[in-house]
Amino acid sequence: MSEAEASTSPQRTRRGGVLGFLRDLLVILVVAFLVSFLLKTFLVRSFFIPSESMQNTLQIDDRILVNQLVPDLVDVQRGDIVVFKDPGGWLYPRSTEPPRGFERVLQAVGLAADTSNEYVVKRVIGVGGDRVECCDAQGRVMVNGVPIDEPYVVIPPGETRASAIDFDVTVPENSLWVMGDNRYQSKDSRYNQDQPGKGFVPEDEVVGRAFVLNWPLNRFTWLGTPEGTFTGVDAAKEN
Repeated sequence: MSEAEASTSPQRTRRGGVLGFLRDLLVILVVAFLVSFLLKTFLVRSFFIPSESMQNTLQIDDRILVNQLVPDLVDVQRGDIVVFKDPGGWLYPRSTEPPRGFERVLQAVGLAADTSNEYVVKRVIGVGGDRVECCDAQGRVMVNGVPIDEPYVVIPPGETRASAIDFDVTVPENSLWVMGDNRYQSKDSRYNQDQPGKGFVPEDEVVGRAFVLNWPLNRFTWLGTPEGTFTGVDAAKEN
């Protein structure tokens, strides 16, 4: 090897190493974005909480992950926290700044929470065929005639009922009756009975079931239904 070749070999090696690193980094980023996009499209999607209607389970600006296999492959269950597209007239108009270019890209591939104004987060209280009514003598909601104990419900001081208004409905098949955990601050099925859908949410509008509160990290929580909340409801429905 000549002296000229020997002197340039380290430079070529360094240059090749840098280019190789950049090439590998680009491949990793492309794969990461692709995987994230596929997850967002078919499996998991991220949303943020814009209101106080689900306190204290979910706080304003919390981030949740949603399982999109529900309800297409997995049935919706009573007690599930679901995200659904506004059936029409549920949401108050909100003026929010649209996401900027980079944030819009991150939302599209599932790396940022969806901040659009067209989705609602509530808890499922009744599924198709259920009779849901309020309230019994202790102020509890009843499903198929069975009073349910709901530890997640927020009731203001001075109030004793799980709902400020009375209602008695039978949920159509393939639909849901949903309510917020913060019952006195939630514009849910009860308050939308004058809309075309009469307060019921078609299962086709459900994006998925929230299964984890993932942000902020100090509030990381698996989301589900407290054990025993709906005990006896199915048996009463069959009778």
